[in-house]
Amino acid sequence: MHDPVMASARIISASDFKARCLRILDDVQVTRVEVVITRRGKPIARLGPTGPARRSLRGAWKGMIRIHGDIVQVDWSRAFAAVR
Repeated sequence: MHDPVMASARIISASDFKARCLRILDDVQVTRVEVVITRRGKPIARLGPTGPARRSLRGAWKGMIRIHGDIVQVDWSRAFAAVR
């Protein structure tokens, strides 16, 4: 029988999991990809993300900031003239 979860999950041996446990936990949290832990080639456990996925920060400030003037071609001559 084909398990669709195993097809999309990352498979790792129990010894590799033991050696790199914290790194793997961080990867699961960031990538939200389930890890299947195997012993002697047979799946024994699944490690997956909990809770809702982290929201992307892309667009988080949309509608909250207004830009006045040209942000690419800024005329700094008046600012530097005051220092002279």
